Amino acid sequence: MNTLWGFIFSFAAIAGIVGAIYITWSIYRFPGIRKITNNKRIPGLLLSFGIFAAFFALFYFTMSLVNCVIILIHLLLFRLIFDIVGLFVKKARKKKNPESTGSRFYWQGWGAFGLCFIYLAIGYFLCNHVFVTTYDIETDKAVGDLKIVMFADSHIGATFDGDGLKEQIDRINAENPDLVLLVGDFVDDGTDKENMLKACEALSTVKATYGLWYVYGNHDKGYYGASKRGYSPSTLEYNMLLSKVHVLEDKVREVGDNIVIVGRADASNRGRMSIETLTKDIDPDKYVIVLDHQPTDYENEANSVADLVLSGHTHGGQMLPFTFFQQSFGGNNRAYGYERRNNTDFIVTSGIADWELKFKTGTKSEYVVINIKGK
Repeated sequence: MNTLWGFIFSFAAIAGIVGAIYITWSIYRFPGIRKITNNKRIPGLLLSFGIFAAFFALFYFTMSLVNCVIILIHLLLFRLIFDIVGLFVKKARKKKNPESTGSRFYWQGWGAFGLCFIYLAIGYFLCNHVFVTTYDIETDKAVGDLKIVMFADSHIGATFDGDGLKEQIDRINAENPDLVLLVGDFVDDGTDKENMLKACEALSTVKATYGLWYVYGNHDKGYYGASKRGYSPSTLEYNMLLSKVHVLEDKVREVGDNIVIVGRADASNRGRMSIETLTKDIDPDKYVIVLDHQPTDYENEANSVADLVLSGHTHGGQMLPFTFFQQSFGGNNRAYGYERRNNTDFIVTSGIADWELKFKTGTKSEYVVINIKGK
């Protein structure tokens, strides 16, 4: 995982610097800029950089530095694409009419900025609107018809706050679930105490036959200590329990007559139990649901008594082209969706929210409904 993030941040830093220079030059090429500055290059470039800096500051203060860089990288890519297309168009025009001086309308600039805006607007919608994804699974175990709602990666405060979570809980309750499962990263390092308390209060309103079950993600306990967020992991757990949330960390619990829920400690916890040890005493005739925030242990889980393994963490790959790199370089067995190994069904959700980025272009925000049909 460190290799992937190291590549991403290095790429983003280099692309951001190159993008700033190239976008400034692109703004300068608009005829209106040169007209204002009487075709004087230095004043024109300074004005262009000022326009660029103003928009950068706008996105910096309304979003964040990371999102500014993301917007900048996309502008750079779209601008390069239109410049390459422009070269071919210019060559074709010259071949057809050697006297042609080209179009007086700066379509490369308008096209790049316009298409980039549309593309990222769609990405913003996919990130901030929560969709519903449904899976139908069959089993020969005696669980009857079981309806599960699963969500992960709410990162409270990133795309919605505690009040926003309450709106999603109302939607989840309308599904009439038998079981609600929260698979890690409920809060983030930037989640303040007020929003954490509101979010826990929202969880207390979950209506499900067998209740709400939760496992920790890599962000839940915080990377920077209690001083940054204003509360400790024990305070978070206390309020989760106060909201009647079943907190599992390397624990096994029976639900009803034929269902077992296995909650694993997050993979970032080096002392966590192996899936073999954790499930060794489980009756194999029971339907076993494993909650494992990071989808990194498929081989061992597929060789265990697990019937269904649920994960989050990957955010579905987040953005193109990293959507396709998650499994190759991210250390994850799967970036998104469903697969079956041996007799075990695996599902990875793209998350109900986001952590820092405000855009999802390779996936969408969602909660997951799983309809299990058994004997």
